[in-house]
Amino acid sequence: MKLIVGLGNYGSEYQKTRHNYGFMVIDAFAQRNDFPDFKPSLLSLISIKNNIILAKPQTYMNNSGSAVKAIMDYYKIKLEDILVIHDDIDIVLGKIKEDKDRGSAGHNGVKSIINSIGSKDFKRLRMGINSNFENKPLENIVLEKFTKDEEIIVSEAIEESIEIICSIIKEI
Repeated sequence: MKLIVGLGNYGSEYQKTRHNYGFMVIDAFAQRNDFPDFKPSLLSLISIKNNIILAKPQTYMNNSGSAVKAIMDYYKIKLEDILVIHDDIDIVLGKIKEDKDRGSAGHNGVKSIINSIGSKDFKRLRMGINSNFENKPLENIVLEKFTKDEEIIVSEAIEESIEIICSIIKEI
């Protein structure tokens, strides 16, 4: 089994916010690849097809690790079979970076996963959200909704991320 986790916060007030970029990617990937509807299970919304588990933790961002750990333990998933998709303030909006075996860089969702599973040795897709913010507190930035102009850039990045995910799935 392979596990692809999109990080975000549940609830309508968080839809289309920068911190929910991971959820947005997972939803688009599921739709593009005809995954069944997401169902609540193991602290997440989960959809499974062809030995691929798509997960959107329902623990709020800062506690994402408990959901990832629950899924890993239940399905006996190895670290090398995990891909986590999340927003990244250190990357320009629309850019995507693939990484593995790196620290959280201050991202609380990633930090929670590292702490819960006891390793940082998993693949990540870091989705850029930086739009040259002027001295705004980080917690305000990540909970802002994308502007209409930004939504166009995000939509293009999501399309690109789907292709990247497909190639990563073949690797893991």
